[in-house]
Amino acid sequence: TQDADLLTFDSDLDADSEAAQPDTSDTARLQPDTADAVTAIDPASYSERAAAIYATYAATPSRRFKWIRPTLFGPTLKRDLKADAEALAAIVRAAGPWQPAADLKLAQLVALLRERSADKVLIFSQFADTVEYLTTQLHAAGVAGVAAVTGQSPNPTALAHRFSPRSNEANVRPQDEIRVLVATDVLSEGQNLQDCHHVVNYDLPWAIIRLIQRAGRVDRIGQLAPTITCYTFLPADGIEHIIRLRARVRERLNQNREVVGTDEQFFDDGSEAQFLGNLYTERVGVLDDADDAEVDLASAAYQVWRNATAANPALKQQVERLPNVVYSAKTASDNPNGLFQTPAGVLVFLRTVSGNDVMAWMDENGQSVTQSQAAILKAAECALDTPAVARAANHHDLVRTALRLTEHDVALVGGLGGARSARFRTYEALRRYLMHLQQTAPLFIPADLSRAINDVYRYPLRQSATDAINRQLRSSISDEQLTELVIGLREREELSIIHTATSDEEPHIVCSLGIRD
Repeated sequence: TQDADLLTFDSDLDADSEAAQPDTSDTARLQPDTADAVTAIDPASYSERAAAIYATYAATPSRRFKWIRPTLFGPTLKRDLKADAEALAAIVRAAGPWQPAADLKLAQLVALLRERSADKVLIFSQFADTVEYLTTQLHAAGVAGVAAVTGQSPNPTALAHRFSPRSNEANVRPQDEIRVLVATDVLSEGQNLQDCHHVVNYDLPWAIIRLIQRAGRVDRIGQLAPTITCYTFLPADGIEHIIRLRARVRERLNQNREVVGTDEQFFDDGSEAQFLGNLYTERVGVLDDADDAEVDLASAAYQVWRNATAANPALKQQVERLPNVVYSAKTASDNPNGLFQTPAGVLVFLRTVSGNDVMAWMDENGQSVTQSQAAILKAAECALDTPAVARAANHHDLVRTALRLTEHDVALVGGLGGARSARFRTYEALRRYLMHLQQTAPLFIPADLSRAINDVYRYPLRQSATDAINRQLRSSISDEQLTELVIGLREREELSIIHTATSDEEPHIVCSLGIRD
């Protein structure tokens, strides 16, 4: 749209939203190569493109696609598709060539970048075409230091390092640094971009969690700015009246709360401003699930550390004088959360061989109390003046037990999440289907089913896999269909984030806290 409202907000630094989300940019696009060519639509050339793409897909292993039955392609469908294509072509011809000079949304972006000329700005779009368009137009507008990253970029990491050399400890010459980075969601996964504290959402993704993933590239440990500012373009009121984007987003959130693993109503006050504010700033607690073990522990602990050192500046120097591996103990009743029934034992903070931070809670008998990282962190909470007590005689033995569990019980490391999480539900569905086949058709059990179950159990899902699985779960997919989906994702290496440890890697004990009766 050429008209757009620009919503701005400031969010306090919050927990890092680490999530894996691959680029969803175009694959085998059908549109012409230039904006001016859009007025010269030639149905024959489009048919040639479509035939070439179909030939490419048909030559690909058929298991990668769900093919539609040929019998469904009757004369009526052909006629309707042709009518739709002709109607869309007529709209494009009526609109005429695209005029960047009349693009008010682009003008707002250029004005914002000029206003923030001293700062680095990270711009996200859901579409690779939009990224290319913005990059071209920003160069034409005289904006310096602009670069683009899409799924077609040969080395997105190198561009990320040029954009944020400090956070990546990269040696980049000042003249080679990037000030404005325009990207698809290929950069919403696994990149440190903390040199920047301004994020622009040029369009509104339908998967709302993407917004939090995007902000998570800069809202993470190592960010020096006190606040992160996010700008989100929304349709103007007239366009909103036609496409109802904001209303549809609200409906989607209310209908699909389980996607983020919470039973909360996101927005119940009827206020559009409050709705959007909570949506884009990830209001504290809005995405939390007390039963979810998959917590970004490092960021949560870092937030505790920031709050503590802000209230007690001398604390930082005191902690820095402590040895590298620390242990202590407190009484179970010394907990601000009122967990007076807290089982005695030991809380252990570990770093796994894959670099993940994890907490374990062992009771006095060496049994795991809970896998919920949030619950363990709450059990560790105490006031600054809480007195230390003598450690239990078996304190270090319990720490050793936790370390062994971390090495051998992968569920303790990451957990399958809460009962509503995609990973937990997928694991249960695959196990049900496997047991069903073992009883009814043992000779027809897919060879990759056990491997898929093992991967779901041992490794966290990629964000793209989580999104795809959640969409299917909401449509009441059968266990058999979900199994086919998961096996297909695994074959394409799109299911899990897998780390293979080398023989010389071992978990690292950071600290431990005993809990005494």
